Parts: sequence; C-alpha cells; structure tokens
Amino acid sequence: MANPKYTTGDTPAPVCELVDTLGDGTKVKRRLPRMRACNEKDEKGKLCAGHLKRWFFFGDEVKSKFGAEAEIYRCEHCKTLYLPNPEETPRTRTLSF
Repeated sequence: MANPKYTTGDTPAPVCELVDTLGDGTKVKRRLPRMRACNEKDEKGKLCAGHLKRWFFFGDEVKSKFGAEAEIYRCEHCKTLYLPNPEETPRTRTLSF
C-alpha cells in the first residue's frame, strides 16, 4: 500500500496556493507541509527547485501586507515568496525540524 504522504504517478502533485502578487510582480504563495524547495515553473514549464530560505529583510509592501514580524521564505533563484503552512508549527528564530 502506498504512503499517503507521497504522490503516485497517477495522482497530480499538490500545488501551492497563490496568496498575492506584489507590485513588482513577485508572487506570494503558501508553502506545502515540509516543503523545502520552490515549485514555481518558468514560461517554458521548467521547475525552479531553488531552496527556500528564511527572509528577514523584506520591504515595506510585504511588511504592510503580512506584518513586520512575519515568517517569510524566499526562493534563492526566482525570488518567489512563501508564507508558512498553517498546519506546521512556526519556526521563529529557532532551528527545528
């Protein structure tokens, strides 16, 4: 029996929810549980797969929409922003897996 946490070849992969698009065109998405790499596709359909890193130095637009102390992650390649998944415990200022 297949593990329900993982997708099989006949079921589509889960997709991140698009939360917002910033004024400069940057997408803001909601992370999937345990997600560590970006799943954004470029215009050719190629997967970005850049690492998601915690981002502390975001601009005024992000602060006004999500708060000054928001937990924000950013893809190191395409710069897409990700909000944490509400099902996971926050990772504020501590390293936890």
